[in-house]
Amino acid sequence: RKNELAELHGIAKRAPDAGVHDLRELTKREALEMEPALRVEAALLSPSTGIFDAHAYMLSLQGDFEDAGGAIAFHAKATRIEMGGPGFIVHVEGAEPMALRSRIVVNAGGLWAPALAGQIEGLDPWGNPPAYFAKGNYFSLTGRAPFSRLIYPVPEEAGLGIHLTFDMGGQARFGPDVEWIDVPEGTEPDYAVDPSRAALFYDAVRRYWPGLPDGALSPAYSGVRPKQNGPSWPSYDFRISDYFDHFTPGLVNLFGIESPGLTASLAIAEMVKGMVEEWE
Repeated sequence: RKNELAELHGIAKRAPDAGVHDLRELTKREALEMEPALRVEAALLSPSTGIFDAHAYMLSLQGDFEDAGGAIAFHAKATRIEMGGPGFIVHVEGAEPMALRSRIVVNAGGLWAPALAGQIEGLDPWGNPPAYFAKGNYFSLTGRAPFSRLIYPVPEEAGLGIHLTFDMGGQARFGPDVEWIDVPEGTEPDYAVDPSRAALFYDAVRRYWPGLPDGALSPAYSGVRPKQNGPSWPSYDFRISDYFDHFTPGLVNLFGIESPGLTASLAIAEMVKGMVEEWE
């Protein structure tokens, strides 16, 4: 598609502005020499793209935090935040309910960040975005994929498209799609993958891998992305809201931190640290 070729070229042109300097545009012949099973007209090669172990990464962060004197309270829900001049009083539910006083609050509530921001007493709610939820389903491949690299189609509206990636054991999986869902406040999303969505996956994957066999896909898992916009709006993410948004020193709200929020987490933390240091 001509519009996809234009978008591909646009991604390459914008890459240096995002700090990516090794992206290379490939012709059809060059792409097929690397991945013969691919249906392709043009491609981008990103040598620095890869996968990492999310669970091990989070355990590493936890260890670093605790080694530095930090304490983590699991299964402890922040339900209300008071502005307790100076600073905040955070009310927490759990096995041992408590109220914590802090000079700084970083709302990294993920799916529930807008809801938590709405529980900050004295904060003008006009700056809090509505919460939308886009479920992303994954299907795993039975057998071995004929590819040695991650394969991404041109990004689509509200997502990156159903792409091919590998888990840490080398198992191929495809996803995520975009399934808009309702998640009432106080409930958990339904993470079960509907097997009937396989038809959508076969159609999407066969656009770039026409040799995908029938019956080769099985439901794997899903995740839910926190969105700031619904299905009929342009997609945008990563709203880091500080004093200049809400005029409340010591408060940072992280809204719409969806994919790639995990791999960008250290960069986000560095940015938040810089904001906090401006108030100190």
